[in-house]
Parts: sequence; C-alpha cells; structure tokens
Amino acid sequence: MFKIPGHHHISMITKNANQNSRFYRDVLGLRRVKVTVNQDEPSMYHLFYGDKTGSPGTELSFFEIPPVGNTYRGTNAITKIGLLVPSEASLLYWKARFEELGVEHGEITTYANHPAILFEDSEGLRMALLVSHGAKVAHWQTWEKSEVPAEHQIQGMGPVEITVRRLDKLASTLTDMFGYTEVSRTDDEAIFQSIKGEAFGEIVVKYLDGPSEKPGRGSIHHLAIRVKNDEELIYWEEQVRARGFRSSGIVDRFYFKSLYFRESNGILFEIATDEPGFTVDGDVDTLGEKLDLPPFLEERRAEIENNLIPLED
Repeated sequence: MFKIPGHHHISMITKNANQNSRFYRDVLGLRRVKVTVNQDEPSMYHLFYGDKTGSPGTELSFFEIPPVGNTYRGTNAITKIGLLVPSEASLLYWKARFEELGVEHGEITTYANHPAILFEDSEGLRMALLVSHGAKVAHWQTWEKSEVPAEHQIQGMGPVEITVRRLDKLASTLTDMFGYTEVSRTDDEAIFQSIKGEAFGEIVVKYLDGPSEKPGRGSIHHLAIRVKNDEELIYWEEQVRARGFRSSGIVDRFYFKSLYFRESNGILFEIATDEPGFTVDGDVDTLGEKLDLPPFLEERRAEIENNLIPLED
C-alpha cells in the first residue's frame, strides 16, 4: 500500500485578497507563490502562500469571496492550522512580533504536545505556531526576501485540527483507509500521524457535539493530503470508492492533480499530487507577482482580469 507523506495544502475563505496578502506576506513572512483564480468559479482569486517555491506541505491557499459573511463556529469542521517554527527562541520572536504588529495571540503554551503560541488572523482564522524540533518538510526552502529572519521562518504545516461529532468515524478513515497511526487518545481528542513521529502530517481530531459550523470569512474549506504522482492518485481513488465515499474523480488542476471526497462527518478532503508544482508556468524569481491562469482559462484572460480587483504590490 502507498503511504501518505503528509499534508499538501489547506484552503480557506477570505473576504479581501489585498488584506489577506498583507497579513500572510508582511506579517507571517510567507511568500505569495501563486496568484490565480478558482478554476470552478474564475471570478474569484485563488491565492497560495508557502516557502520559496510553494512546496507541497507548505501551502496555505485562500479563495476570495467579497460578499462572504462571518463564520459561526461549531462542529464538523476543520478548526485550526498548525504552522511549524524551528525553536523555542522562534516562539519568543513571534510573540514579540505579534505584540508589535497587533496580532491577536495567546501566551506560550502547549498544543498537540508541542510548545506553541495560538493566534488568529484578522478574519478569525485560528492557527498555532508550534516548535518543530527539526520536523520541517524535507524540501522546504528559505524565502530570502521574507520579512522574517531565516532562523525563525515558518517551515510548513504541522498539526491540522478537525472537530467532529463522530470521532471514531474519522479515526477509522484515517487509520484503516489512509494508514495513519493513532499516537494518542483521550475521551475527546485523538492525534494521528501520517509518518509516525513526524509533526508535518499530524491531524488532531477533537470531539464536539452541537450545531455544525456555518462557514464564512476565516473558515477552512478543505484539507489536501499529499501523494507523489498519478499512479498513487489512481490507487487512492480506488480506495475512496471501495470504502463507499462519493468521489469527484480525478481533476487536473494544472499545478497538480486532485480528487475530492467528504468523509462521514462531512469533512472535505482533497488528495493532491506533488507535481508539477507552481513553477510549471512561472520563474522562481517572479512567482506570485502576476495573475497566472491554467491553459484552459487563458483565452478568457481579459474577461477574468476585468472581474478582479487588482492586487497591491
């Protein structure tokens, strides 16, 4: 059986692409590696942030929906994103940076058994900076023009928190179908790792009864997990269908190929290939500086650009 090597990307909803860029580039120091559009609804931006090239496992992506309302928090939702930093000294750096820049945050604490700082962006998206102790994504690359010094830069995605009514149902999908290892369990929380002992593929599943979350700005749309290539994606499509889940089938997103399915709590998962990546239509030095469109949308460029509010430099 093929092994899931970790997270690929995670996708959220934002109300304002320019405000979003200012936070993730200027505050968090990530590189905006791709400016494109939602391929299913090209009237909205789809922005990607990550390391120097937007490597799988480092990508935070956002759909801009200007009329979107507030998120009403609840269960059956992806509820927090862990981001890895190198050391305890990095947490001190980030605490001071958040205080200087007015970012809502807590004190240094522990989350998912890692030293951490919990914080939110301006739209209420819940995140945590966690000490990686060397557990960065292997292909992570420093972004030399980041606002953050190299020794404190975010090194990719760590634990992703999912809150559900039926913890055991999601646990079964992760362990029995995808081969994750359950590394801890209490009455209302379980932690799973795609690669045992590594934080960059962790999923923290929390039990919560009550109403489902109503998504809005600052909510998390889906989590994408990694596969290496088309062969592995075809294998996982077969596994998803064999388990009785409805699948989108394989979709060519140009920058990677994907399939989508919802597990029993309604959580949307994407399975995405590592290749070809964001340099397939862009030079490393200028990634994220202009609007890139997949070939099948290129003939509509004038129409698409006319419907988008220009992004600030």
